Amino acid sequence: MARRPGPADHVPSRPTWRCRACGAAWPCSTAKLTLLARYRERKAELRAYLLTLRGTAAEELAELDSGRRPADLEDRFTAWAEPRG
Repeated sequence: MARRPGPADHVPSRPTWRCRACGAAWPCSTAKLTLLARYRERKAELRAYLLTLRGTAAEELAELDSGRRPADLEDRFTAWAEPRG
């Protein structure tokens, strides 16, 4: 019997940046929750990590689409992790 995907399985499939476990645009909801928990006390590190991944994703996705960068990468990679207040 195949096991069900867990939070650790929700990683990006590159160069498409889709979630390996659920197929959603990465970071998917489960990946976001996992990252927030992992970086709970280190929000600045989370932001730096996500900015790095956003840059890499922009380059890889542009290569797949004739050099055009997707427009939604800020919302997709970093806006959700910003402090609310």
